[in-house]
Amino acid sequence: MKVIIIEDEKPAARRLQRMLSNLGIETQVMLHSVAEAVDWFNRNEHPDLMFLDIQLSDGLSFEIFENLDTESAIIFTTAYDEYALKAFKLNSIDYLLKPIDEEELDAAIKKFKRSHEAANSIVNLKELKSLLTPDTTNKTYKSRFTAQVGQHLKLIDSGEIACFYSENKATYIHNFSGRSYPLEASLEQLEEELDPEKFYRISRKCIINISAIKDIVSYTNSRLEIKLEHFSEFQLIVSRERVKDFKAWLSK
Repeated sequence: MKVIIIEDEKPAARRLQRMLSNLGIETQVMLHSVAEAVDWFNRNEHPDLMFLDIQLSDGLSFEIFENLDTESAIIFTTAYDEYALKAFKLNSIDYLLKPIDEEELDAAIKKFKRSHEAANSIVNLKELKSLLTPDTTNKTYKSRFTAQVGQHLKLIDSGEIACFYSENKATYIHNFSGRSYPLEASLEQLEEELDPEKFYRISRKCIINISAIKDIVSYTNSRLEIKLEHFSEFQLIVSRERVKDFKAWLSK
């Protein structure tokens, strides 16, 4: 059985390789980027099975197959949330949620072996990519929010909001005047309600408005620090994993 790993985090790739070796399966090659994988697939016979991370250093792994057909079976190794996992199930694709558990890996391998032929697990990657990409056509987004201020409700237009942030298990709106107001919704709920052209979640703690950005500064470990107008609650740091997507958002 020919097996390859496509994973941009080399320690994670080596760990998976060791786990497969413990199950008696040797890895043919480990690839770490879209460009490297495309080059390899164009020059080599395709494997029976590949372990495929979704987010690679230079793009989504789906891009590998945009101009390349494969009949290899795929087991995704992913940290994606539940809506993505549901899509995998709908397409009869197995997945392993990071960090990979050895028993789950063994079960996935056994599932693949039971199918015998890789053709039974052919993936329509373009269709899957469309499932993972939210359809924003004709979608409407919230234009105002209500915040409790004492015994009163305050209406706040989305254009007045510099950011949303969470602190001490509570969520707040922070406006361009430097005032913060408590909000009942979670940041996860707000992500679904906000216009993604204007708002971006830079971390687990904060969603920012592009109009509020005063400065962007390089930070340690390939991260970025965002400085907003009239915001000093805490440092706003874009994690290394989000930097590429954040830069793409800025240039839309």
